[in-house]
Amino acid sequence: MKLAVLISFLLLGCASYQSKVAPTKNYLKSKDCLKAIETISKLSQPTGVDQLALLMEHGTTLQICEQYSLSTQVFSQAEDLAETKDYLSVSEVAAATLTSEGMMTYKGDTFEKLFLNASKALNYLEEKNTDSALVEVRKMNQKFSKFKNEERKNYELNSFSKYLSGIIWESTGQFDDACIDYKDAYFTATQFRDVGIQMLATCWNAQRVDEFNTLVKKINATNEEIQQAKSSKSKSEIVIVYLQGWGPQKLENPGSPTFPYLVNVFNLTQKLKIDLHEQEKETANKSFSSETIYSVADASRASLAADQSSLIARRIGARVAKHVVAKQIGDKDPLLGLVALVGMVVSDRADLRQWSFLPNSIQIIRIPVNPGRYKLQLNGVGYDNQTTETFNDVNLNVDKRQKVIHMVRSVL
Repeated sequence: MKLAVLISFLLLGCASYQSKVAPTKNYLKSKDCLKAIETISKLSQPTGVDQLALLMEHGTTLQICEQYSLSTQVFSQAEDLAETKDYLSVSEVAAATLTSEGMMTYKGDTFEKLFLNASKALNYLEEKNTDSALVEVRKMNQKFSKFKNEERKNYELNSFSKYLSGIIWESTGQFDDACIDYKDAYFTATQFRDVGIQMLATCWNAQRVDEFNTLVKKINATNEEIQQAKSSKSKSEIVIVYLQGWGPQKLENPGSPTFPYLVNVFNLTQKLKIDLHEQEKETANKSFSSETIYSVADASRASLAADQSSLIARRIGARVAKHVVAKQIGDKDPLLGLVALVGMVVSDRADLRQWSFLPNSIQIIRIPVNPGRYKLQLNGVGYDNQTTETFNDVNLNVDKRQKVIHMVRSVL
């Protein structure tokens, strides 16, 4: 009887990370920002092994709720924590061996660490603070170079961080830097054609003619794409960065509860549609639809898959260690040894921590415009191209040769 009570207590105590953050996500989906912020704030402030993940969720919650300055502060706190906690203590490893992986401090995946600076840069752009956004660009580039030198895989390098760097350099007229970053973005994830076109445009605008011609051949650019690249410098442009839905969620593998697996989250909204109105015209000049330039979902899956072999080895070693410790206890008290073994086995659950409030994908709409005032009507659309989500209209004043960057996040 005592054994059954103890096992029940241990099971009840194993509340998963996902269950902790689920209420905040539900409040965000229902667009109750007050409740969402209040709930995640309480979770993220206490220090502990989950704090980095919770701070990233907190910063994202504030960003979704358009509290950009506070969001940046929380993301900065998370970034500092990620840098100071990039190690595992002996005591944590020992605790994880006898219990579960969740007893170790969460350090964040490589692509998540780059996303911290990208998220801060997006906040600064919303506040029209380009100088601070450029500071984040430099941090992203330093991290990217460090990770590249460490021979990290492409999915870890987060091509979106480089694409965003390219946009920001481009918006300040620094085409040489933009060319370099768009190249890194494209050759890290060559499946996204739009990234390659921006690479061509900025390399041409940087007067890197020989490199431009080489890249044209390398990506098999069409005549239309070549002309588009060559004519881009003189144009003003509206750039919409669309963060689509929710990325896949870590859950316990039904066949082996000590291992996590990723489950797709159903996202009602798949694309962003924009109806562009010039000045006071009542009818839309033209409609535009978003195109994917980065898949957070793919990066999450690749990161988890790459960790499987080492995770299997760690859990096999942990199971052996549990039996050794239980035997040592059982030599003195057989019942206590059995209780200890059951407790250690029951506590060994999958580590479900992740930056779970990240979007499913990053999509872009780039609209060449003449200088002037514009109203953008924004709607999310689903698989059937029917409206699934509406957003507030956006009014923009675009100057000559200016790039205006705006962020949109869907939550349905």
